[in-house]
Amino acid sequence: MIGRMGNSGTLAIGAALAALGLMVLTVFTLNELVLAALVAAVVVAYVASIWCVFARGRYFAVVLGAVGSSLAVAFSIAFLRMWGLAFNRDASALGQAVTSRDSDIYFYLAVITGLLTLALLFVSAVWPSRRVRLPQKPKRPAPRKPAARRPATKTPVPRKPATKSPAPRKRAPSPTR
Repeated sequence: MIGRMGNSGTLAIGAALAALGLMVLTVFTLNELVLAALVAAVVVAYVASIWCVFARGRYFAVVLGAVGSSLAVAFSIAFLRMWGLAFNRDASALGQAVTSRDSDIYFYLAVITGLLTLALLFVSAVWPSRRVRLPQKPKRPAPRKPAARRPATKTPVPRKPATKSPAPRKRAPSPTR
């Protein structure tokens, strides 16, 4: 099954498995380097999944992935904005300031939409197509034309023009002795 997916499908599966392993490792170690490797593996899985989805012609999944990605980024920016970490130093520039207690919903929405988008793209990339492919009959080779004859290397002797052959001659009587 993996052989029919192509390189991008295989890479998506490998990167997803690596991301799962790195996620478990991150939970146990809480190391920044492992977290950076996890983010890199997720990005590779995301890009490979998009590539494979395009190659399979599943454009509706691409549109849903774009919508989900946009929502995940928007919720992430809203979460960071609530903490005063994004775009503006003044917390009340766009309206009344909101306490950071209310920012949890944006964090959860960002995580949920991000994970759902990744899952949708990954499943779209590796799910087999519904088309039933019948075994193809072996193609017959095209009929071969006979090889053209090469002209002889010797110069042909010119033929005499065709003329009417003369009437057969009668034998002259032989002298009798």
